[in-house]
Amino acid sequence: MSTGPWEDGTPGLMRLPSGRLVRGRGVHRPLPEGQEPTYGLYLLGKHPPEVAWESKWLRWPDFALPRDRPAAAAALREAWERAATERVEIACGGGNGRTGTAMACLAVIDGVPNAEAVAYVREHYRPRAVETPWQRRYIARFH
Repeated sequence: MSTGPWEDGTPGLMRLPSGRLVRGRGVHRPLPEGQEPTYGLYLLGKHPPEVAWESKWLRWPDFALPRDRPAAAAALREAWERAATERVEIACGGGNGRTGTAMACLAVIDGVPNAEAVAYVREHYRPRAVETPWQRRYIARFH
């Protein structure tokens, strides 16, 4: 398996201002065809399904926020770092709320102002990304 970045055209990709590519998806949907991730960050209320690549699980219940916010911030920073040279996937159940929130936090890490991160993710990832007022507040306060 090659470990380089994602190929353009891979379903679910979001390009950050730095050029890093991160794939978002819902684990309840079939795995997209094409390249597999080399690293996955899974945002679920229970253990994620087994995957063939390196992964990390954050306990993050549906429509809520991460249970351990310092651990979540560290995991998001690690995912952003790895996205410079690896195929990073971030996923929750449906791929919208928790994944969108995490993608917005990656955008903040990448230099997008907090107040613009939700709009950035909705334009570059999914129009319905980030589902709840507390997810938007989490992004607004993320650093």
